[in-house]
Amino acid sequence: MDRLPCVLTIAGSDSGGGAGIQADLKTITMLGGYGASVITALTAQNTAAVTGIHAPSAKFVALQLKTVLDDIKVDAAKTGMLFSAPIIEALAVLLEKKTFPLVVDPVCVATSGGKLLQDDAVEAMVDRMFPLADLLTPNLPEAELFTGMKIESREDVFLAGKLLLKMGPKAVLIKGGHADSLAVTDWFMQPGEEPIPFMQRRVDTDCTHGTGCTLSAAIATGLARGLDLGAAILRAQEYLNLALHAGYRLGEGGGPPNHLAPWIKERARAGVLSSVDDLGRRMAARPGLRPMLPRRRANVAVAVPFADGLGDVAGFSGGFVSTVRGKVEIVGYPEFGASLRVASLLLSARRVRPELHCAMTLSGSSAVQMALGKLDAPIAWMDWEGRPEYITGEDGHFEEWGGLEALKGHAAPETVCALGDPGGMGREPILYVLAPDMEEMIAFLRRIADELAENPCEV
Repeated sequence: MDRLPCVLTIAGSDSGGGAGIQADLKTITMLGGYGASVITALTAQNTAAVTGIHAPSAKFVALQLKTVLDDIKVDAAKTGMLFSAPIIEALAVLLEKKTFPLVVDPVCVATSGGKLLQDDAVEAMVDRMFPLADLLTPNLPEAELFTGMKIESREDVFLAGKLLLKMGPKAVLIKGGHADSLAVTDWFMQPGEEPIPFMQRRVDTDCTHGTGCTLSAAIATGLARGLDLGAAILRAQEYLNLALHAGYRLGEGGGPPNHLAPWIKERARAGVLSSVDDLGRRMAARPGLRPMLPRRRANVAVAVPFADGLGDVAGFSGGFVSTVRGKVEIVGYPEFGASLRVASLLLSARRVRPELHCAMTLSGSSAVQMALGKLDAPIAWMDWEGRPEYITGEDGHFEEWGGLEALKGHAAPETVCALGDPGGMGREPILYVLAPDMEEMIAFLRRIADELAENPCEV
């Protein structure tokens, strides 16, 4: 086995497990590094509050660092909670001799509000740690604290970045999570260069305990694996965004991101492919399904947990076809990234209804519409005529745009069972039925087929 790059975290311990050393080590491990640690403080902490802090002596903190460096080749390091001026001074003496990149996350306050940096440590942080940083990663409140200015605009961010760079770090990433915006923009700044925005879609969650720790640890791991700063930041952002989508509550306060999210996604892939294959076999074996399908080739889309791209959604490489003998046959095999239109629609629907994991193409005929009506299964219609000029009918663009707009515009999107494309000149009307899992999808398809069978004159 190849050697894992070693990433050293120098931070405080979170007894609740969501931030600090615990979050760092989970992140480092998930992203392919070996985590070593220097613990600067013990916190009595849960999701709601920090109830106590006990710091070892500065001499012992320095001994931890010296002992690690004497024996283990460190490929990158990060700092988090450093707590006091004596601890910062003791660490700086050793880190001045470092031969690896250092990410400094100037942690001051816990997500729950607990103070993690003593007042007399602010000056020591600026004087002793900032000049050692290959990357400094303050959030907006931290940037305001260290620059002494109020940040209310993009221009203020740029000015704060310049002021922070003058304090000695080689680069600064001012994180935008505290800003009131639809997207989270982190601004990357280096001396003499234009600021670069790194953007991610904001996740609607209060499971944000430990986000700064997770991001800085992920960046350090990327650097340890040989990525340049820009690539390490982007990869870290993507990891954190996924972990936030998968965040969960532990107690009364805000929970942590789910550091296991990539593993959960990967573990689910085999099961998703199996469920697609199972649906195909059932469709092919059941008589009377042909009237449900459109004249054009149909397909199914099944998403892994926390899916955020077409590569996370599986379908058949060829899809379903109806034969002249009235049978349904499967073309191809289960494959991720195969069902472009249906997958694009499912991903857009999940932005409003994240519990949805399955979608399938059906005919939009009056018979199928009537069957859904009798089953009290609401349809939300996409607006082909009202689409923007840049939205085409190719590569799933219309389905991606139309599905989202149809659900957002529906009075009760949580009740919608199908999204409809009304068709038009040369375009067959199509329905995309939705379900949270494959079992519910199969049960729903059976109910539709039974309804059509009971009313053959309408087919």
